[in-house]
Formats: sequence, C-alpha cells, structure tokens
Amino acid sequence: MLNSIKNGCPWYDTKGERIQAHGGSVMYLDGYYYWYGENKEKTTGTDDTWQWGMRYYRSKDLYNWEDMGLFVAPNLNDPKSSLHPTAFADRPHIIYNKKTKKFVCWIKVMIKGGTTQQSTVLTADAFGGPYTIVREGLMPLNMSAGDFDLVVDEETGKAYYYFERVHDATICAELTEDYTDVSGVYSLHFPHPEGAPYVREATAHCLRNGKHYLITSGTTGYYPNPSEVAIADDYHGPYQVLGDPHVGDESHTSFHSQISSIFKVPGKKDLYIACADRWMPGYEKFSYEDILKLRALKKEKKYDEMEKMMEKFGAPKYFSTATTNTSLAEYVWLPLRFEGDMVYIDWKEEWRIEDYE
Repeated sequence: MLNSIKNGCPWYDTKGERIQAHGGSVMYLDGYYYWYGENKEKTTGTDDTWQWGMRYYRSKDLYNWEDMGLFVAPNLNDPKSSLHPTAFADRPHIIYNKKTKKFVCWIKVMIKGGTTQQSTVLTADAFGGPYTIVREGLMPLNMSAGDFDLVVDEETGKAYYYFERVHDATICAELTEDYTDVSGVYSLHFPHPEGAPYVREATAHCLRNGKHYLITSGTTGYYPNPSEVAIADDYHGPYQVLGDPHVGDESHTSFHSQISSIFKVPGKKDLYIACADRWMPGYEKFSYEDILKLRALKKEKKYDEMEKMMEKFGAPKYFSTATTNTSLAEYVWLPLRFEGDMVYIDWKEEWRIEDYE
C-alpha cells in the first residue's frame, strides 16, 4: 500500500501494472477519486498504434489506484473511426450535466498528415460508461481545436471549453445546454501569430477565490517547455499573464513535464493538484535550449544527430525517431502554492495529501 505521491518514477496500479491514464484528469464521485486518460498499453513506438481506448482508475486516497478498465473502447472494425487504435485520439475530458443527467466526454483527434484537429463527443449515463458517440469530426466554431479543458460553473451550470486554435491562439467557447457542442459565444486569448512554440496548449483551468487561473504549456509536442500562468476575473478574461509558475526550474521545462489538468481536492481548504505528464522520462538532463535543438533535428529527420545528443546525456533511445513509446511516459503531480494572485509549483519528489489542511 502506498501512502504518498512520489514523482520522478513509474506509477503502478494495485495489480502492479503500469498506470495508463495519460493526458489525464481526476474527478471525485460518491467517495471515490476517478483518474482517467489515454490508454497507451499497446503503444510501442514501432508501429502505428497511437492509443487503445481511454482507461480509468479509482482510489480512496489518491495514492492506490484500482484499474477499472476502459470507459471508451477502441473501434477495431473501422480504420476511419476516430477511436481506431491508429487514430491520434488524445486528452479525454469528462463533465457531468445535471439537467440531462449525462456524463459528457470530449476527445481531441488529430488528423493524420496535417495540422487539422477535430473533436469526438460522447455521452453516458454512468461515469464508467458505456459511452456513445454523439458527434464525430466536430470542428468547433469551424476551427481546428487542439489541447483543451472543460469547465462547469457550479452556480449557473454553464459549461466552458478552453482550447488551442491550432496554432494561433487560445479560445474560450461556451457550450450548449447539453454540453455536446459550442453555442457560438466565444472569446480569444494569448494570440501568437508566429505559431509554435509560442502558442499556448495543454490549457488547465481552476477557480479560486473568484479568480480564474489558466496554466498552459508551449507547443513543442512531447518535448517539455516553460509553462505560463494567467489570471482573470471572468471565464472570458481578460487574462493577465503572470509568468512561469515552476519555482527553481533551471531547465525551463516545467520540471520536464506538461500539465494536463488541475484537481481541487474536496475536503481540503486550499489544495489544488497540478496533474502533468512526463512524456520523456530519462531526459531530465536536457535544458529547454537542448529541447529546441532536438525538436529541430527531429523535424529535419536528422536522427543520427539526435542519437549523438542522447548518448552525450545518457538519455534512453525510445524517443530518437519519428515515433514515441508513450506507454513509458510517467506522471508528475504537484500541489499549487498561492501567494497573492500568483500561483507557484514547487518540486516535491514525495509528498502527502495529509500534510495539507
């Protein structure tokens, strides 16, 4: 039995299997924490298997996670399906609609051979499914929609959808009453016409003391980069960028991780957890400048030069070519620390929920 959160190492479920909940989020329901994300158990980096559906786990303490199986299964029969194992389906987010009594799941799907990204929307009567596709190939607001977060206002029941408009800006769009589409009302934030790596993605939202916080990463794929935190008084902003929240991160790589969501721990006075993925474990010696060089070499398909860089730093070889074995990606969960309007993330190799009020 585990009694703490340990970062910088693989995480295993109660059966001793590596946890596969990448690009994940946490929801609290009926006395259980539910952690869900991309299931990469069959991803090797040597073939075209991107994901094997979406998997979820449950826990009573946020330390010990029981594998509950797939809540969205892969579609093995239709190669054109957004849920086929070769489809670039990422970052599921689930919200509950009190009016329809439905759990609504959005999944980002990248279209192969281009930069277009679409959404698949599913609904279910129970958190664990079965989920049914209600929209596929959705282009919200006729935009290419990348990494995202879904937020429900507890007082009004209105839902908001923060996403990267690829690769240009961040959009805050209001959802329809059933949460399965956009209403047409939206606002634009953090415009970066120069594109990647400056455009913000992996948006994670939290609300604290009436202030809206957005933590985002740059656009460098699986390569880590500096995060930014921004604050506003309303869902639609305007947002003020406050800088990189990661304290003492000399590598400027967000502790070699990319945020996926923020979870407010119920019953705790002020405990928010930044849940992140370490897509490249073993690359902790690389700085952001090294990362940009690696990224450029990969774009130019200069894999021999990438190999030399990795040999120099003693980094593993599974990230040296055009494909990536993301089944080996790890997780970094760290508490947020607030000082005034600013939020900070301190590195903690090990920490306990019980140490917070």
